[in-house]
Amino acid sequence: MQAILGIGFLLALTWACGESRMDVRWRPVAIGLAIQFALAFLLLKVPVFRESLLLLNYFVVLIGTATTAGTSFVFGYVGGGDSPFAVGEDSLLYIFAFRVLPQILVFSVLVAVFWYWRVLPIVIRGFGAVLKRSLGVSGAVGTAAASSVFLGMVETPLVIRGYLKSLSRSELFTVMTCGMSTVAGSIMVFYASVLQDVIPGALGHILIASIINVLGAVYISRIMIPPGDDDEEGDLTGGLSYSSHMDAITRGTHDGLRLVANVGAMLIVLVSLVALVNLVLGNILVADAPLTLERLMGWVFSPVAWLIGIPWQEAQVAGSLLGTKLVLNELLAYLQMAALPDDALGPHSRLVMTYALCGFANFGSLGILLGGLNTLVPERREELLDIGPKALISSTIVAFNTGAIVALVNFF
Repeated sequence: MQAILGIGFLLALTWACGESRMDVRWRPVAIGLAIQFALAFLLLKVPVFRESLLLLNYFVVLIGTATTAGTSFVFGYVGGGDSPFAVGEDSLLYIFAFRVLPQILVFSVLVAVFWYWRVLPIVIRGFGAVLKRSLGVSGAVGTAAASSVFLGMVETPLVIRGYLKSLSRSELFTVMTCGMSTVAGSIMVFYASVLQDVIPGALGHILIASIINVLGAVYISRIMIPPGDDDEEGDLTGGLSYSSHMDAITRGTHDGLRLVANVGAMLIVLVSLVALVNLVLGNILVADAPLTLERLMGWVFSPVAWLIGIPWQEAQVAGSLLGTKLVLNELLAYLQMAALPDDALGPHSRLVMTYALCGFANFGSLGILLGGLNTLVPERREELLDIGPKALISSTIVAFNTGAIVALVNFF
């Protein structure tokens, strides 16, 4: 009943935050929820599909092994090469910056190459067509929503760049919500590397979470800002393209390098800021224990964690992760979850949290998204600033709702 209550509460909250409550079309909402439940049930409960998620772990290992060949050549033993001296444990030389971050770089190039080979555009067209037929979105919005599963928040609008000016307010809001409800393909393998010891088939779960979130992002955003009769038709445009294999490799490397630098810098800054806040708060004792940012987040978000299906005895820990994801980012939340003691969260809670934490819904990502869209459509700046905070709310609800759906499906 927790998860059922949570889904009902989240939908009611979305409706209460809406701009035109009487214009909401509930049929697409019911269809979207049904598809989400069906997908979650197939992938989590049907053995054939469940085992296929585990097979994707081989892809993570493959990327990691291939990346180690490059990092060991450039960085030597700190990048995975043979050590020139005796080392007691392999983990002592496992340096995050030289072993994990470079995987983002390699996968970014693979995404660019697959785009040049027209593999990703075909997949996106197919997924967009499914969204258009099932949820009634326009061609341009369906294409952008499908693209958000594989591309980042800034790259996704480029796919429909020619239609951004003429999108309705509701459509633009849906595009923004989809971008903040998913994670880019180039960083999925990174999250999977972080979570591979926490949950089996981590890459499969991250990928499926993004797909389920896209469905939720469409109907959640259309509850908050219902569509009108001026929807645009559209398909892939020439906004994102590569002229050759080498162009895809070089531009993919360039984009990946920026992403690696951004992720590394953000980790240094965010971990340091959390430590600084905890050093200040540590002077305050609450219940004979130092106050920390994690404890504060846990108190605020533990009711939400309970509503999405987390047992109350684990809600404090889960709520802390949810708060970290919203205030800081999902990367730090995943890292914190991976570092938790084995008894902090049970297998059910770890699965639910993997889905509930998936997505770019945080304050920093909102700034990045607004900056990118302001560059592409500067004439809509005021409108973007108006609906931007609402997109943060809607995408956060999307992730929580997906967590509740997974909790309910996992019960059976």
